[in-house]
Order: sequence, then C-alpha cells, then structure tokens
Amino acid sequence: MMGTNHRDKRVIVIGTRQSALALTQTGQVIDELKRICREQGFDYTFEVKKMVTKGDRILDVTLSKVGGKGLFVKEIEQALLDGEIDLAVHSMKDMPYELPEGLMNGATPKRVDPRDCLVMREGSCLADLPQGARVGTSSLRRSSQLKHARPDLQLESIRGNIDSRIRKLETEGLDAIVLAAAGLTRMGWEDRISANVPVDVCLPAVGQGALGIECRENDLQLRELLRLFNDIETELAVRAERSFLGALNGGCQVPIGAYCEVGGEAVAGERELVMTGIVGTPDGVTLLKEMKRGTDPEQLGRDVADALIARGADRILAEIGG
Repeated sequence: MMGTNHRDKRVIVIGTRQSALALTQTGQVIDELKRICREQGFDYTFEVKKMVTKGDRILDVTLSKVGGKGLFVKEIEQALLDGEIDLAVHSMKDMPYELPEGLMNGATPKRVDPRDCLVMREGSCLADLPQGARVGTSSLRRSSQLKHARPDLQLESIRGNIDSRIRKLETEGLDAIVLAAAGLTRMGWEDRISANVPVDVCLPAVGQGALGIECRENDLQLRELLRLFNDIETELAVRAERSFLGALNGGCQVPIGAYCEVGGEAVAGERELVMTGIVGTPDGVTLLKEMKRGTDPEQLGRDVADALIARGADRILAEIGG
C-alpha cells in the first residue's frame, strides 16, 4: 500500500480522443475502475475530457508520412503533465516507446483479440479475395505482410475512424478493408468481421488489442488504484513487444509487427514468453521474421530485435525513415 486514505474524496479526470472507439474504450475503463473503487473503498468519481490530437486533425495524408510516433497521444500527455487531466486511456499500439519524463503506464488491462481482421464485400477468408482485389488500410505493417502473402492484392491507403473506414468499403468500391479486431470487438461490432487474419500471416502491431492507462509518476493514489486494474499476463506480453519496438527505434507506422504469448510456469518459476517479430519492406517483397523464447520480457524483446537486425532489419527501417 502507498499510504492512500481510502476515505479521500477525489474527482479523477480522464483524457481521451473523441472518436467513438476511444470514448467506448474509456467508458469501459471507467466502469471497471468504478467496480474496483466499490470493492476496495476508494471514494473516487470520474469525469471525461475529450481531446483532439494531431493524428485526428490530419486525415488526408497517410500516417507514415505524417510521422508515426505519438500522433495520437502527445496532446493528451501534455494535458497530463499540465495537470488538466489525471489519467489517459490509449490504445497501446498508438503509444511510442519513450514516455515523457514524469509519466508512466499505470496499468495494462486484460488484452482482447490482438489480430487484424478483414471486413469484406464477399467471402470469409483472405483466400476468398479475388485476384487483384483492392484492399484498404492505413498501415505499412499490414500492407507489407498482406502483399507478401498475396502479391496480387492492390493495397490502398484509407484514413479515418472505424465507422468511416467501413463506409469506404462501399463509397470507394474496395473489396475489403483491414482493421484491428479489437476495435470492432470493443464497439460490439463483431458481426462485421468477415475473417480474422492469422498471426502467422499478419503479425499484429506492438501492443495491439491492449490498452495503456497513463498517469503521472508522482500520483501515488492513482498508482495504487491502477495496480488493481493491471493484468499481469498482458503486462508481460506488452513489455516484451514494446522492448522490441524500442530496440528497433520504430514508430507505430513502419512495417514492424510483434506478438508475445505468455505460457505456463517455466522451470525457474517464471512465466515463459514466446515472441515473434517481423520487419518488412513496404512492397512486401522482403519479410524478415524471428521467434524466440525467454522469461525476461525486456531481454526477449531485445533478443528478437537483435536477431532481425543481424539479418538486415536496420537497413530496411533506415531506408523508409523508421
């Protein structure tokens, strides 16, 4: 315990983007935090502050050209540092590796489905897409892996929130769009998923399917609350994936993917982690992949990154500005 008086009354202001998905995620987080408060005797109430980020304002340029690091979090983090908000709810895949001094990830709640998915006009798997099908995505990581699996596909850049991207399936005559399954799941739109893309075909973004709850390091009250919201398996997996991202100095919009699975008890009493990482060229011609096992998440992430660097991943990333 960190010395919190559970009888202290407090209004906690949570900052979030104002997209439907961001607000839904934040509402789900608040519901869970309220449950913990009731059970543990914290006298806290919650307010939401909607915010607009650079990534929300610039919608006519691909993310990789805008600059992928922190596009959806910087303004929110500044509000945290300025004391305008107390917590921030992020999609973990949007968070850059380096957090500003004075801020920390206070909790990583249980992850939902980390896979990418296809929303298709017709069909129920990747193989059902016709030759030369037009597929929309804003992600170099997705287009690299899909082109590698299906060189015939025509990948086209689309931006916007989930609902606006789904509409583009019709308005722009696309055959399919690729989205994170987690977003559709959180919105309650699972019925719109035509097919989940296996991780051996398209490895997710670092932290995909997980949320990050960011707070100030010196806010001991909130750190105590968030500790009760943390899911240890998700935390270990995300730490490994983010260590991989940091070792490659990659932003969220370069062709980097990683997925860590947490196994049972290892020999030394620690959880065994199995992580796969990829780095690809935007055209999908080259796709480097490595898988390693370990028990230390940060070391495992670095080991997978080092194995890929030894095969030329650093040169690929340098060429595309990663």
